Amino acid sequence: MSGTEDVQLKRPYVPPALVSSTASVLAAFIVGAVLIAAVGVNPLTAYGALFDAALGSRNGLSETLVRTVPLALCGLGIALAFRAGVFNVGAEGQLYLGGTAAAAVGVAGSALPSVLLLPAMMLAAALTGALWSGLAAWLKLRFRADELITTIMLNYVAIDFVSFLLHGPLKDPNSPLAQTARLTTEARLPTLLSGTRLHAGVLIVVVAVILAHLFLWKRVGGFRLRVVGFNPRAALNAGIDVRYTLMLGFLISGAFAGLAGFAEVSGVQRRMIENLSPGFGYSAIIVALLGQTNPVGVLASAFLFAALQIGATTMESAAGVPSTLTTVIQGLVVLFLIGRAALPLVSGWLSRRLRPGAVT
Repeated sequence: MSGTEDVQLKRPYVPPALVSSTASVLAAFIVGAVLIAAVGVNPLTAYGALFDAALGSRNGLSETLVRTVPLALCGLGIALAFRAGVFNVGAEGQLYLGGTAAAAVGVAGSALPSVLLLPAMMLAAALTGALWSGLAAWLKLRFRADELITTIMLNYVAIDFVSFLLHGPLKDPNSPLAQTARLTTEARLPTLLSGTRLHAGVLIVVVAVILAHLFLWKRVGGFRLRVVGFNPRAALNAGIDVRYTLMLGFLISGAFAGLAGFAEVSGVQRRMIENLSPGFGYSAIIVALLGQTNPVGVLASAFLFAALQIGATTMESAAGVPSTLTTVIQGLVVLFLIGRAALPLVSGWLSRRLRPGAVT
């Protein structure tokens, strides 16, 4: 070509983690489609009903976003803990205690204006969740107790303790149910879309994702967190206070779970109830793993799981598919996620087999 240079177009860069996570989800849906067909239902009809219920209407999308809030907040906390090498699976109990603390402050400070009361409730929820997570951190650092065991056990302690409070000191005297008094308007998160339950908790999630991303990748503390999680001995040799960093991972994780409890109490239930969570803290473990412990990925993963959970009931009633199959699909996502490390091996094997002249 005269006087011109060949311009070679570059392929857009796609993170390998995104490719493997997307492949895991697609594989789970494909296997799920086979299972749905096995019960005599058209998979396209079933999936259409599921996603139409979760995303196809104003109310459906609002409910999906409402469900995304606790999943994303708990998932963010677990993801940051995982980054530090801390396997905190106690988000469920931390959520319950955070919600209880938020409700207690909301009821006690009902005379305060929203501009003071809501931040006080958020602070109480975050501190309570962090302190409960900090107990597991102390057991690990002081006695070398495995946090997988202690955080799971502390979940039951927290939930039973909250049940005691709701049947006793915090119980609404005007109700036979185990719950606190109803929060006043000043103690409630504002509704963003009239006629729906969509509340300002989604804005808290957006801010939390941004702050978590900046902390992980732009701050020294986030760098130390990642180094300790990658190699604690190397971090110690580099002069990083490993014990402090591990404690920080626990505290941040608990604080986010506590905020999830606040969002459920102030934005959805408008009071603390005995069965506040259907298992948000446990589902958030999957959310964190599927999101590759990346804050933006966690948000996307939380939205996906929220859509699956919201659409499950409609898939059952409209298409005749047992809602438990949605749980099976979530489990398949986890299984394929665990096996995603084998994708490069499978890809390499296929490329060798399909190469011209390859021995069959």
